[in-house]
Amino acid sequence: MNGRRMRAAVAASLLAAALAGCGIRSTEVPTDFGPAPSRVPCVMSGSSIASQSGSGVPAQVFLVCAAQLVTVDRTVRIPGEKAATDRVAIAQALLDELATPPSDSEKDAGFATDVRGGTTVSGPAEGDPEDALRLSEPPEELSAFALAQIVCTLAGSAGAAEDHTVIMGGPADDPLRRYACTPEVRSRPGTVAPPVKTVKPER
Repeated sequence: MNGRRMRAAVAASLLAAALAGCGIRSTEVPTDFGPAPSRVPCVMSGSSIASQSGSGVPAQVFLVCAAQLVTVDRTVRIPGEKAATDRVAIAQALLDELATPPSDSEKDAGFATDVRGGTTVSGPAEGDPEDALRLSEPPEELSAFALAQIVCTLAGSAGAAEDHTVIMGGPADDPLRRYACTPEVRSRPGTVAPPVKTVKPER
């Protein structure tokens, strides 16, 4: 072996030793760490959505997922002959649906609700605007998430005013307020409250 070949062999040996010392192991086989996680939060599979269907009126409610409000398709039952046009009955059905615990498939997708059961809705009191809704508890006593869920759900329903806002108040003489559902509320319901304006009585 001549001098040039000898030096090349020594250099190759030194390079291999240096790589080994750095913890680098050469390989011709690509390393496979497996596929990237594919589970997408706040999205249910088609079979899961189909399992939610049933007899009743199709509706959308806002649930909490990943600290945001996300619409979920539900089927609600509205009793009464004038169910399709009864604003109070529709609002009550949607409120009851919000208070219903998410199904197993919804929980698996990350959905939750902060609306508690037992809250009832009634129509306008004397002197209230005709599109006002009265809750059995003052809206300001609801949690931030629960209030945002109710406002955004009702804003897209027949329970809303003509401008898609929601006029709500508590029982008796509790002040009425006009609430709006905005993109900011939907994206950050825990920190951004629905825009609100006090509604003067029509007395």
